[in-house]
Amino acid sequence: MNKQQKDFCFCTLALGKKYCLLAKQLAEDLAIYFPGACLIIYTDYPQYFTENPNTLIFKHQQQGILNCYHDKRFVIAEALSRFKTAICIDADTRILNGIQDNIEWIPGITVGHHENLIAHVSKYNPERLEPIKIVASKLNLNLDEVEYVGESLCILTRDEGKELEFIKLWGNIGRYLELKGIHSGEGNTMGLAAAKLGWKINSYGWEEMKQLTQHLDISHTNIKENFWHQLRLKFGYHYRLNRARLMDLNDFKF
Repeated sequence: MNKQQKDFCFCTLALGKKYCLLAKQLAEDLAIYFPGACLIIYTDYPQYFTENPNTLIFKHQQQGILNCYHDKRFVIAEALSRFKTAICIDADTRILNGIQDNIEWIPGITVGHHENLIAHVSKYNPERLEPIKIVASKLNLNLDEVEYVGESLCILTRDEGKELEFIKLWGNIGRYLELKGIHSGEGNTMGLAAAKLGWKINSYGWEEMKQLTQHLDISHTNIKENFWHQLRLKFGYHYRLNRARLMDLNDFKF
């Protein structure tokens, strides 16, 4: 299959120099094992990828208040505007092998790990359950029927425009939870948005893709930062917090 025939791409978020280097390594892996496939990257250091012809780079600054987990939705939206299917993969992932790239992905969302959201949250972050119950109530959802979805490797495929509503819902739910002090767990948010759309969580094809990858998961690596970097982080946090509050006023109904 040549490049012109492909109707899927990979996409990732790479904010900060550490993740840019990892995303560059990911691009090099894809060039070997998925020749002709494009990797769309949202990054604050686009100059890192000038020597990676299989990438499509967009300048991006963090939008999430404390963390950037929900920023994944922007690169997914960009990918789906250009390709039928977006394979969203964490930057700290290695590709170990290749497979035939003509899998017919099911419209909607495809992940490997999914389970009852209440059970998942109760096990790992029980303090988040009450705000999530409020979100479910606002969306007229029966929380017992909502699923958590694993987000480190997920596949989104166009579904007659529902994917656009999914991205919008993800943003609204994510902002609400961030303003309640919940700055991670985008798998919960994605599950709520999918349930509102009536999407069934698919797994077809995911296992084949998962077998080719190794997720390094370096997000919990501690790195000492200097005073000025810490000051910029603090300033950025308060700027994004106040902006989110203003956006919330404009979406008061939600």
